[in-house]
Amino acid sequence: MNIAEGYGKRTEADGSRSYDIGRGSAHECGAIWDVAKLLGLLDEAQYLNGKTLLHRIVSMLVRMTAP
Repeated sequence: MNIAEGYGKRTEADGSRSYDIGRGSAHECGAIWDVAKLLGLLDEAQYLNGKTLLHRIVSMLVRMTAP
């Protein structure tokens, strides 16, 4: 949602801020994913696939917020 919001902002600085917030949200999702694994809600393949996707998302958002 933060990516969509950032895309719709009028200024680059406002868009960058939304992408930065999205990066923080992706890190929060990573923590939730870790807890889900610890609780046995995910098998190893699901866990690794999710972590890979989150890593790709965070990497993308870092590039989008770089000056």
